[in-house]
Amino acid sequence: MRLLAAFALATGFWISPAAAQTKAVVVELFTSQGCSSCPPADEFMHQLAARDDVVALALHVDYWDYIGWKDSFANPAHADRQRAYAAANNRRMIYTPQMVINGSEHVVGNSPTDVTDMINRHLQTPATINMQANRDGGEVHVKAEPLGDIGGPFVVQLVQFMPEKTVKITRGENAGRTISYANVVTSMAQVGTWDGSEPLDLAVAVETDGPVAILIQRRGGTGLVEAAARLD
Repeated sequence: MRLLAAFALATGFWISPAAAQTKAVVVELFTSQGCSSCPPADEFMHQLAARDDVVALALHVDYWDYIGWKDSFANPAHADRQRAYAAANNRRMIYTPQMVINGSEHVVGNSPTDVTDMINRHLQTPATINMQANRDGGEVHVKAEPLGDIGGPFVVQLVQFMPEKTVKITRGENAGRTISYANVVTSMAQVGTWDGSEPLDLAVAVETDGPVAILIQRRGGTGLVEAAARLD
């Protein structure tokens, strides 16, 4: 799927409080259809996906494919992203199910209480960026303004995902199970960069009518997510 992006930094731009987007916390679940401990986390993702204050994204990895079942949603880039998160936080291990909360905290994905506590902490943190995102036909428009001296740089990422897919697994550790997956990521692309000093005005052409998410994130895409939005 081809993404065409054009972006410009413009001055004199302000997002009014009425148009400002409600703060949302990004939860990335690294999971696999071949992982026997993942189904509880996959089920919990349906609850997270239903929340307006959470952008829930399931990134299926490929490193369990060798044990008897090849994950039909797996993408090597997802495992690369998980490894990049681990390296950024001086961690040697990656695992499934792992959830990364707002790009900065890591937790076992089948521990709903811990995940919920982390989400709540991030929701209580003051926003640093005022962001508005909307969709107009085949274009996604993103406007953002720093709330103070926030430094930079940031990357702007566009994520495409499928809201729900059900898979009947016939081999491997989950053989015989039919599992429903929420917000399955199909692509993640960097569509812009931003230094955070001037307002951002970004237009991205997207050749799909499925849901997308926009992330503004530090450290080349593996740091703290400062703003996020989901567009259905």
